[in-house]
Amino acid sequence: MSAEREDIVIRTENVVKEYTDEGVPVRAVRGIDLTIRGGEFTALIGPSGSGKTTFLNVISGLDEVSSGKVWLRGELLSEMSGRELSDFRRDNIGFIFQAYNLIPVLTVEENVEYVMLLQGVPKSERHERIALILKNLGLDGFAHRLPTRLSGGQQQRVAVARAIVSRPAIVLADEPTANLDSKTAAELVDLMRRLNVENGITFLFSTHDELVMKRARRLVTLTDGMISADETRAG
Repeated sequence: MSAEREDIVIRTENVVKEYTDEGVPVRAVRGIDLTIRGGEFTALIGPSGSGKTTFLNVISGLDEVSSGKVWLRGELLSEMSGRELSDFRRDNIGFIFQAYNLIPVLTVEENVEYVMLLQGVPKSERHERIALILKNLGLDGFAHRLPTRLSGGQQQRVAVARAIVSRPAIVLADEPTANLDSKTAAELVDLMRRLNVENGITFLFSTHDELVMKRARRLVTLTDGMISADETRAG
């Protein structure tokens, strides 16, 4: 990788994503060029149907592009086999979903541990990382609870812990505050901002939450599947 691109975590080139809805072709993403550098705290904003979630899914390799190219950490996703892409995603991307997506039959500790198990992280290191992350996220004493015994805010904190404990290059968050009250949402976003500042974790959100937008360092606006504005702010 060239020196000027060493800190680029995500790069897309003329990305297009089309799908069919009841036989009608829909172009959800219409030729997006975007570069995200390490340590950014960026929000993808725009109304429902603007292509935010679809674009996140394409960036992560959960969906294939219809045309164009996506690079993650300098690796071109389209050149990977299914297994290579799965392993790459496991080792480089943390996901935070609107619906939390915790495994209901696993405890908090087991949910957080899951990706590290797949990565082959030694047991002693797994437990050390889990204890530290739960403490940092205010989840001391919750390790052996099932998700059904947690509030929405606590479940989303577990989702954040699971996303970052494996030390990914980037965390992708799809409407992470959508199911939370304003106080809990503010606490969660402030927590992720602290993780971004203190640990250098790169965050890319899709959101229409004003609270998230105010805390983002960069706002990328999507309109009808295209970037209509890209603003970087100080502070």
